[in-house]
Amino acid sequence: MKNLFVAVSALLVVNIVFAQSDSSQYYYNKGLEEKSARRFRDAEKNFAKAYQFDPTHLDNLLQLAASLMEQRRYPEAMEKYKKAEQLDGSNAEVLENLATLSFNNRKYEDAIRYAQKKQQLKIGKDNNLLIARSYYELENYGETIRYAELAFKEDSKNPLTPYIAGRSFMEINNYKKAAGCFDQALALDSSNATWMYEAGLVWYAVPDDKRALYWMERAGEKGYPKSNEYLENLSTAYLNAGKFDKGIAILNELIQKRPGDQELLYSIGDAYYKIKKYQQAIDYWDQILAIDKTNANALYMIGMAYQKKGEVEKGRQLCDRAIQMDPSLSKLKEERKMPGGGL
Repeated sequence: MKNLFVAVSALLVVNIVFAQSDSSQYYYNKGLEEKSARRFRDAEKNFAKAYQFDPTHLDNLLQLAASLMEQRRYPEAMEKYKKAEQLDGSNAEVLENLATLSFNNRKYEDAIRYAQKKQQLKIGKDNNLLIARSYYELENYGETIRYAELAFKEDSKNPLTPYIAGRSFMEINNYKKAAGCFDQALALDSSNATWMYEAGLVWYAVPDDKRALYWMERAGEKGYPKSNEYLENLSTAYLNAGKFDKGIAILNELIQKRPGDQELLYSIGDAYYKIKKYQQAIDYWDQILAIDKTNANALYMIGMAYQKKGEVEKGRQLCDRAIQMDPSLSKLKEERKMPGGGL
């Protein structure tokens, strides 16, 4: 009797297993049909039912994760891919998706780990670039540059590689190398207005005023937003390159948007001073004093402008008054310089 009970129990277990397997396969096939018809929500439901009957069915788990990806439900998809990894830790589809999803979900250490595992298994490409991008987000610029160099050796046509390297060189204040990388990236992608604007800023820091202006202008031509920040930097590039009319025109446009901005008023006055239009310079610096009578720099420069105009005594008196307000300006008087280092 005992042996008979054992035999019957075993038979029941076998039947249950086969029934579960059949059910899993049934819902898996239904899921494939729905997915083929691009009904991803219905496909997901069927793959989920199949998973309940057989959680070890790898292909079903991959299809379930893919259906979630199609619905942009990335955290849920990542969870399913991780379950698939437990079933097959060397599966190319699993590792590809986990590396990408980890990066996109800002899990950069995981992205590096999966990309390095892919490298070990010789799966996919652009692993070094993904590692470089991940290290950049982790602010590890040394490793970013190292992996970007490896990525460039693998594929010298991807503009993102020199761009990431350029951003890293910027962060460590190596502007010459950064500028070279930006030029390299833009040679590969000549349409990226944001990169052009950033290249302008880098060349400004080098400094190379002509290259800075070149990329600033190109960025605007390619559609970079004409924000106040962009216009102010463009005006600076024009002024530094000696194109004072264009620089002053932009600054005057900006002051209409930001009336009373003392830094802008000072910059306009400074530009007029440099092209020897001293009365216009005085007029703008006077506007600063109307806002803040204690602005010693503006008063000192008005004094310098009067001296340049030929009204030497009046100018000296104003400079002396400015020095009384801010004794540090006395050094400028001794060196016959203006605030900011100009002559």
